[in-house]
Amino acid sequence: MDISATFTLLFLLVASIAAVASADVFSDALLSLKSEFSDNYNALGDWFMPSNKNPSDEITACSWSGVSCNSNSTMVIGLDLSARGLAAELSGKQFAVFVDLVSLNFSHNLFSGKLPLSIFNLTNLKNLDISRNNFSGKFPGGVSGLKKLVVLDAFSNGFSGPLPAEVSQVESLKVVNFAGSYFSGPIPSEYGNFKSLELIHLAGNLLGGEIPPELGKLQTLTHMEIGYNSYQGGIPWELGNMTQLQYLDIAGANLSGPIPKEISNLANLQSLFLFRNQLNGLIPSQFSKLVSLQSLDLSDNQLSGRIPESFSELNNLSLLSLFQNELSGTIPQAIADLPMLDTLLLWNNYFSGLLPNSLGINSNLKLVDVSTNNFSGNIPPNLCANGMLSKLILFSNYLTGELPPFLSNCSSLVRIRFEHNSLSGPISLSFASLSDISYVDLSSNKLTGGVPEDITQASKLEYFNVSNNPELGGKLPPKLWSLPLLSNFSASSCNISGNIPPFQSCKSLTVVELSANYLLGNMPETISDCHGLSIIDLSHNNISGEIPERLGHSTSLLLLNVSFNDISGSIPENNHFRLMDSSAFQGNPKLCGVPLQACRNSKEIQTELLWVLVLCAAVVVFIALAVSGVYYIQKERKKGQWKMISFTGFPDFTAYDVLKSFSSPEFMDTLQYPLVSSPICKVTLPTDITVSVKKIEWDPQRMEVMKEFIIQMGNARHKNLTRLLGYCYNKDLVYLLYDYLPNGNVAEKILARQDWTSKYKIVLGIAKGLCYLHHDCYPAIPHGDLRPSNIVFAESMEPQLTDFGFRILMQLNKGSFPVTVSKMQPGQYTSVNEELYMDIFNFGNIILEILTNGRTQNVSKSILNKPTEDLLEEICRENGVSRQDTLRKELSLMLEVALLCTRSRSSDQPSMKDVVNLLSG
Repeated sequence: MDISATFTLLFLLVASIAAVASADVFSDALLSLKSEFSDNYNALGDWFMPSNKNPSDEITACSWSGVSCNSNSTMVIGLDLSARGLAAELSGKQFAVFVDLVSLNFSHNLFSGKLPLSIFNLTNLKNLDISRNNFSGKFPGGVSGLKKLVVLDAFSNGFSGPLPAEVSQVESLKVVNFAGSYFSGPIPSEYGNFKSLELIHLAGNLLGGEIPPELGKLQTLTHMEIGYNSYQGGIPWELGNMTQLQYLDIAGANLSGPIPKEISNLANLQSLFLFRNQLNGLIPSQFSKLVSLQSLDLSDNQLSGRIPESFSELNNLSLLSLFQNELSGTIPQAIADLPMLDTLLLWNNYFSGLLPNSLGINSNLKLVDVSTNNFSGNIPPNLCANGMLSKLILFSNYLTGELPPFLSNCSSLVRIRFEHNSLSGPISLSFASLSDISYVDLSSNKLTGGVPEDITQASKLEYFNVSNNPELGGKLPPKLWSLPLLSNFSASSCNISGNIPPFQSCKSLTVVELSANYLLGNMPETISDCHGLSIIDLSHNNISGEIPERLGHSTSLLLLNVSFNDISGSIPENNHFRLMDSSAFQGNPKLCGVPLQACRNSKEIQTELLWVLVLCAAVVVFIALAVSGVYYIQKERKKGQWKMISFTGFPDFTAYDVLKSFSSPEFMDTLQYPLVSSPICKVTLPTDITVSVKKIEWDPQRMEVMKEFIIQMGNARHKNLTRLLGYCYNKDLVYLLYDYLPNGNVAEKILARQDWTSKYKIVLGIAKGLCYLHHDCYPAIPHGDLRPSNIVFAESMEPQLTDFGFRILMQLNKGSFPVTVSKMQPGQYTSVNEELYMDIFNFGNIILEILTNGRTQNVSKSILNKPTEDLLEEICRENGVSRQDTLRKELSLMLEVALLCTRSRSSDQPSMKDVVNLLSG
């Protein structure tokens, strides 16, 4: 071999060795990590090796998004992949090269599986953030090796098992966040050994046992959140030793016993949240030492006694929430003197006496709710003295006097609730000045002077109720119905006279209640233009003329009550009117048509005499039947008396009317226990109304509590709920009578490919019905058995939830469920909340079934580990929606709602009110 060839080989060897020595292992490791990710949004699109290489001592990855290096780009010291929509089960094999890494942030992604152990080999880490992911399993051992760690944030994952005790060995730690997972067992007593800890967040897990008193040794701690677990016992008095603490939250934690007076030693405390527990005894008067306190929430407990006078020392207090306790006495003047107070929540206690006259002068009050107490006297005159008051809730007290003048000048007001008091005088609200007012309830008082003319200037008004003010008088303002957002207007039993004004721009109007007044004239023809109206009650007035024919075409109308007026002509021929009971039309001698008597034609008029004879014969038959009925009713009473209860929108049938409609060849001999062999059957009642009947054999000892819940079910009225019309019962049996809807159910239609508009209408209708049960019924009514077969269709093909509350009713029959919030014992809230959670979870499942055309039932179980974008692609294909189709965004939104609803933790779910807002938006 010649010399030139030898030099050439030597040069290539040296170059090869140099190339290996300068290999970019950091960039290669990151590219390997990227290969494990599902990156549907191309968030790491700039992670690639360029064709022209960097200088040998620089790392290519230093220019990539999320990667931080030292000043000369020779060392990777930070990796921030937060909120990039990444999904993967991490192997962790790449972490070995990042020995100099100081900060690692994987938060707000979709990482799942077990947390890689190799993370704990990054011994220079100061910041480790894996929050808001789906990591699961036990939190791995080894964290104590991160001796320099300052922040450990594992919030909102799926970790289970015990909390890692060894984390307390990391003396440099300042932040520990293990909240929002499934950790169980007690808080380790070792957690009292942290040397530098400033924040600890363990809320929203499944922790139990007693709170360790050792936590009181955390002398550097400023923030502690350990609520929303289920501990045993009370609050350790040792927590009063955490002298630097500024924020303490142990809400919703099943705590019992008194509040330790030692908590008052926390001189730096700014926020104290102990609500939704079972704490009892007095509020410690020593709390006056908490001079830094800004927020105090002790609501939803069993505290008794008075508000301490010493609260006058709390000059920084802005929130005072003591509602739903057993507190009594008067409100100390000291509360009115607090200079920073903006929120005062005292409702549902036993307070009495006068509200402090100076309340509102010394602070910028924003929200005051002292409802459901025993307060008396006048409304304090200065509640809006500083112009910030938005909500003033005073209902169910014994307040007297006139409405205070400040209400006319308080432009910040949004909500006023004064119902069920003894207020008098005119409605002195200057609506022109109340530009943001949306809700006004002044019902059940002694007001006078009529509905103010300037109500039409309240452009944001949605709800107005002045019913049961018998001396109100006056006439309805001519342009009342022009309010653009008005949804509910109630003025029954108010001595109002004159005509009903014509309806204008009433697209939001759903409820009009004007019964028991002195209204006259015709029903305005323009009422038919209010396409959202569901309830119209004009009963017990002097209204004449005919029912507008076009009103018969309404698809939203559930109840039209015009009884005891002077209405004439025929009732519009429409199935909605046919289903209404005759009581809604009775007391109008000139009115005819179903469900009243048939209207007479000209031939019948000419043969009137014949009808008179027929009528006489009918009277004879009626008398015979009545005598016969009396005989059998007496017989019935001997066997076990039956009673019939009808709800709004159902005729006042007797128990005899209902029972004789049941098919039984030997009815007269089986009156005590009519033959309805099936638990569900179809029955045709008098006036040809067809109903669906459910049969329950109830425990006589549970009858009263079940009747109370049936009444709650019967009072639930919404266009997306099947009406419970009434119930017929004796001491052993009860029959529930529902609307009969033969138009099929969602389970039958799910397999048929429907257009997107139909699917959206079904989902939104189900959501609205469920939202009504959860948020507009008090107490909330869980559906209890939400599934496609329990969602039927009205004639308008509007979905209606049926069987709502029925499973709960059966549990009540067994004595295993609380019927009302007022009768719940400690701990029973959980059973109600679990049912509401399951409703939302099942609703999410139904959405997924509808989106996949029923391809998979309980589909949520099969998608837990599937990337959302992949699932969206499948659903788009199933519904024939391309990537460019504008419907893709709507499908994506509905899928997102479904995934939110099917989250495994109730605290991570949206409420049904949130769901309706999302779907409507």
